Amino acid sequence: MTVRSFSFVRGRVVAALVGTGLLLSGCQGGGTTPGNPATPSSTSASPSATPTPTPSAKYVPASAKGKAQNVPVPVKPALADQNSKAGLEAFTKYWFALLNYGYQTGDLKTWKSVRSPQCLFCSNLESGIVGDYSTGGWQVGGLIQTPSVQVTTPSTDAVQKVTVQVVQTPATSYKPGGAKGASNPSGNDAVVVLAVYKSGHWEVSDMHPLG
Repeated sequence: MTVRSFSFVRGRVVAALVGTGLLLSGCQGGGTTPGNPATPSSTSASPSATPTPTPSAKYVPASAKGKAQNVPVPVKPALADQNSKAGLEAFTKYWFALLNYGYQTGDLKTWKSVRSPQCLFCSNLESGIVGDYSTGGWQVGGLIQTPSVQVTTPSTDAVQKVTVQVVQTPATSYKPGGAKGASNPSGNDAVVVLAVYKSGHWEVSDMHPLG
């Protein structure tokens, strides 16, 4: 069972982001929190149906004993559908929050609905997560924060580039029955997300390491 992470560019992110002025303090303005992937105050319609959690149930993170329970569903802010720099940054944070939800539940339906099938790195993440959960396994940790999300292309460009700092906690996979699988250490990576705006919403078209 394989843990999917962004560790392929580990060690390069801090120097790269400091050098371009993109490193922000803490997680102000949009990091995703492991126990609560997204907490914006307003919502808008998604391109596809979003799973609904049990409102009164208490969130229980994954552990060696079993899968996460009652994971909060990320709420998309209305700004995330806006064709603007601020809108794209809000969408990118939401998109990573949906990925966090997938790490904890194996459910990537909404995340997949706002990314292109041509995004190969996205496909690799999806196949690993869905494949692991479909066989009865689960993942502990590996959750993401995005303390720096910056659009780095002119607003007139058809394809927008977003430079993202991806801070990921250590991850361990578990097989059906609780046997321990693969593990990955924590990571601090930089990726470039490519996005296009069409049909009233943003869509991730590709992703690659910074540099």
